[in-house]
Amino acid sequence: MKLSKWGNSLGVRLPAAMVQSENLKEGDTIEVHFRSGRVLEISRDLTKQEEVRKLRRPLPPGFKFDREELHERGAYSEALQKVS
Repeated sequence: MKLSKWGNSLGVRLPAAMVQSENLKEGDTIEVHFRSGRVLEISRDLTKQEEVRKLRRPLPPGFKFDREELHERGAYSEALQKVS
């Protein structure tokens, strides 16, 4: 691998085979660890995924998502206004 100058930083280009084997995509956060000698270990940073997992809650028994009902109540448009 070769270091490249990107602005004021240095960047490492990962070989395509490594990217494919780890199913990495542009924008993924990874951790890079240098081991003894010339061994480089790359792993995904799962911090964000773990935080999202902590926010998940089970739906109440019998819950059914009904988009038509949301439209009738106007709740869908209200939710969109809050997001935008």
